[in-house]
Amino acid sequence: MILTDALRSAGAAVRLWCSPARVREEGTTPDYRFSLANERTFLAWLRTGLALIGGGFAVDQFLPRLHQGLRVTFTVVLLVGGALCALRAVNHWVRCERAMRRGEDLPVTRFPTALALGVGVLAVAMVVLVLLGRTT
Repeated sequence: MILTDALRSAGAAVRLWCSPARVREEGTTPDYRFSLANERTFLAWLRTGLALIGGGFAVDQFLPRLHQGLRVTFTVVLLVGGALCALRAVNHWVRCERAMRRGEDLPVTRFPTALALGVGVLAVAMVVLVLLGRTT
């Protein structure tokens, strides 16, 4: 029952991602400046996702002497992080647009914190590897 409801809700969210015109069916049109700011935030999230994906490819291509398991782990973490960032971008855009149209508070999310912690941990691990001379 709970799983069915969750899948139904996720399906509805994905349909909104693919058909943003349906968002306009709700509430009233907000000031266009807010919608444009929401779009700029969406694009910033996409740039972050692309940067993470680029970082994943860079680790894979430019650190061939790094232990294979570590290199693959770092590469996969960065690539998955980039993909999640892109998916989160569209989800957050839709949620914010709907909230503005309904006159509700903007949704809060823990994703930026999780992303920052993940990137921070990865950066610290890379610093340790560089200091130990494991990347040469």
